[in-house]
Amino acid sequence: MQDRPKLSGMRRLVLAFVNSWQGFKGAFRFEAAFRQEVALAVVLLPLGAWLGKTPVEKALLVASVLLVLIVELLNTGIETVVDRIGLERHELSGLAKDVGSTAVLLSFAVLAVIWGFLLLG
Repeated sequence: MQDRPKLSGMRRLVLAFVNSWQGFKGAFRFEAAFRQEVALAVVLLPLGAWLGKTPVEKALLVASVLLVLIVELLNTGIETVVDRIGLERHELSGLAKDVGSTAVLLSFAVLAVIWGFLLLG
């Protein structure tokens, strides 16, 4: 592997943003679950900012929605790497995918608990 000079400053930040945007577009294009969660976020993010009574409540409602998107992106990364390694069935590959899926499920549970406690009292 060739050593490349490390980027710094504004150029590094711009390239990091470009790479992040590429990841978002890729997940949106290839993952139906991510598209569905983005659609949910489009509704829930402004709703959470509006329904929260205090800044802390607003932050919790919004952050719980963003958490679902973050965990789904991580799960997509895990699944992509596992599929890149090989598509044959392997117990550890299945476990990795199942654990990632469980993380997404738990992030939805966090969302439900927070929204339930704050909105239903």
